[in-house]
This record gives sequence, structure tokens and C-alpha cells, in this order.
Amino acid sequence: MTTMAKPTIDGVRERARGQVITPTDDGYEGARKVYNGMIDRRPSVVIRAVDVGDVMAGVDYARENGLDLSVRGGSHSVPGFGTCDGGVVIDLSQMKGVRVDPNRKTARAGGGTLWADFNHATYPFGLATTGGIIGSTGIAGLTLGGGIGYLTRGFGLSLDNLLSADVVTADGQFRVASAAENEDLFWAIRGGGGNFGVVTSFEYQLHPVKDITAGIFFYPIEKVREVLQFYRDYVAKAPEEMGLFPAFQIAPPLPFIKAEDHGKTFIAIVSCWAGPTDKADAELAKIRGAAPVVAEMVAQMPYYVINGLFDVLLPPGLQHYWKASFATELTDGAIEAHARFGPQVPVVNSTMHIYPINGACHRVKPDATAWGHRDASFATVIAGMWPDPADNARNTKWVKDYYKALEPHSQAGGYINFMAEDDQGRVRDNFGPHYDKLALIKRKYDPGNLFHMNQNIPP
Repeated sequence: MTTMAKPTIDGVRERARGQVITPTDDGYEGARKVYNGMIDRRPSVVIRAVDVGDVMAGVDYARENGLDLSVRGGSHSVPGFGTCDGGVVIDLSQMKGVRVDPNRKTARAGGGTLWADFNHATYPFGLATTGGIIGSTGIAGLTLGGGIGYLTRGFGLSLDNLLSADVVTADGQFRVASAAENEDLFWAIRGGGGNFGVVTSFEYQLHPVKDITAGIFFYPIEKVREVLQFYRDYVAKAPEEMGLFPAFQIAPPLPFIKAEDHGKTFIAIVSCWAGPTDKADAELAKIRGAAPVVAEMVAQMPYYVINGLFDVLLPPGLQHYWKASFATELTDGAIEAHARFGPQVPVVNSTMHIYPINGACHRVKPDATAWGHRDASFATVIAGMWPDPADNARNTKWVKDYYKALEPHSQAGGYINFMAEDDQGRVRDNFGPHYDKLALIKRKYDPGNLFHMNQNIPP
């Protein structure tokens, strides 16, 4: 009886067309780094895949050698799931082509595509789909965990617009997941995160969106309660073409903000009107009237521009620690918590956003996808981001204290795309009522839990 030899690094080099980078190779230090500067891990190999065959080689190598396997799309994972110590990293950043079919209003994009890439490719056709808020975010992680962005109210989550996906599962096999093939896998990847395989390409439904009207309004910090009360009431009935969220923001040195206000903390509302241009002024006037405006920027721009408007504040290498929660309503008690902790936002990079998830999101049946929070109306993220590691303890405490103050006014679970590494104890709540079904599907496609570097669902 013969025993099959375990795959080796040399064997992976022979199979793969992309770079196979080990600690002794040039470029290793750059290859191992991820977006969150707080994460410092040393994988045994980084495979920069250029095609599905490279992904299969990486999956087989990790599985047969019993190694941790991290999958890196846009690298924005706050817990640093896109890397590991001593294991295998499959880096999809080279797989980012986008093909638009304007007749079907669809687009297929590689698993390493960033939203900036995707939106730039679809813009000439006057088409878009729900993406995130930051252009450097990867389409993969955002979509698999949900996909909340400017267009959510009108078109649903990113995962609601997913038509099919190519997936390499734990056995190293290539599968298509759609409403017609491997339906259970298709259901699970729409909200189950990276638990079920490496998604090498995504096919999305697109919608007629080209130029939008952006509105950014800064209000005095002492008007927090009035602004949040306005937001709560307005977003419940606002046209679905309006995407917006309130934020606490230390004013950066932007031209539309007076020089004497640079560095001061404000309560702001960021808005994106994707409806008819001639109706933008009337809707933005309502937002402008939430409280006295200290500074504002209103402009028509390509959708891809607003999607990357804040990227300059969030370069790679910042320290990141986030907390998140869902809520069915923005209560007066929650507003009081925001009024207490929001003004303490520590640096210009840090913020708090309250995203609306009503409208089209609520028209999807609760069990249609694995995303388990169709009853929520708000998704709050306290995004601690700062440049200096010396501030880690103090700024992390701000995030934790803020989150704890909101906890009595929130649902048990939070948005998995915003979870920190210490949120593994919340996994069942984070996936919500579909957790048990997800665990069954996990057992079918990944019985050995190869894909565990994530908000993990054990089989």
C-alpha cells in the first residue's frame, strides 16, 4: 500500500503561475503586510494567485499539510484574517479584472477586485451596484459578509445583488454557486462570510447609476441630539435614492471648511443622492436644515468618486480596532450614548457611522440569504483608526466604552464585516437565526474547518 506524499512548496511553485513567496524570498516583508498596522504575522508562504488553478494549489497545500489558511481579497479585515502565523496566505490581489455586460446589466469581477476598480469599470456604462464607503475595500469580504453602502436603501445589500460566484471549496474543487447550481452553497456565501471556500469571481446585478449628488454637512458638536433625531426621522421615510449616514468627524484641512475649524470635532451627515438631478436640491435642503451648518460641500460627481472620497484619510498601515452593532431603532437612549462618546473621537482618522439598512433590504425575505439581520434598520460602527501604536490602549478603550454604552440599545449581534478579533464569542449572535443552517452547510463543504481564519462557524 502506497501513501501519497504531501504537497511541498516546490510542488506549489511548479503548479502555480503566480508568485509563491516564502520568508527567504525577496518581497516577503511587503507580501505579508495587511491593511491593519496592528497586525504583525509571518505566514510560511504567500501565494499571489493569478488564476483559479493557483487557488486550488494553495488550498490543497494548506489542507494536506494541516496548515492555517488565510484568504486575502482587499486586505481590509480589521482582525487581520488575511494573514496568519506559520500558515498559508492565498492573496487574490492579482485577480481583479472586471467584465461588464451592458445588455444584461451585469458585471463579473475577480475575487481580488477593489470597489474602486469595480466602480470605475461600470461607470462608463452608467451602471453600478451596492458597494462600500471606502474605495480600497475589497468586493469579496464586503459581499460575503453583507455589503452596506450608499446604494443599500435603493438596491439592497451587495449580497442581494450577487447572481453567481465561482468557489474553490476545501477539497480543492471548483464549483459554481448560483440559484441554479449548488444552491445551498450560494445561499450560505451570501452572509456566511469566508467560511465556505475561496470565491474567485463574483457576478453582480447592476443598476442605472452614473453621476450622483453628494452632500457633506458639518454641524456644531453641541447639536448632536438634534442631528441624530433628524436623521432617525428623515431616513425612515426618505426616498430610497438617498443614501446617508451621520458621523463624528474631526475636521480635516479641506477647502470648504474654515481654517479656524480645522482640527475641531463636528457631527456630520454624509449623503449620496442617486435619483434625478433636479430633485437633489430639495432633498439636500432637508438635511441642511437638521441644525445650523458650519461647513458644507455639495457637488455632482461620478458615483466612483464619492465611493473613494475618504480613502485619503485611511491609508494602509493605520492601527485599527472596531466594534459594531445592529438596532431596530435609534432610541433616545442610544442618542444620549452617542452624545457622550462621539465627541471624544480621538483622531481625524477615527469615526462613528450609523448606516441605514431599510428600504430594499427589508423587501428581501429573511430566509432568502444567510444574512441574519433583515429586521434591523441601523448598523452602527465605531471605527477606531489611528497612526501611532503608542495610542493603542487609550483609543481601544474609547471604542470599547462607546460600544458598551450602546449595548442596551442594540441587538445581540453585529455586522461581521465590522467585527474585531475579540468578537469570536459573539459569532452565533452575529450570524443570527441562520447559524444552525450555516453550520450544516459548513459540515458539507468544509468538514475539517480549513476555512477558519474568519468569523468562524465550526462544522
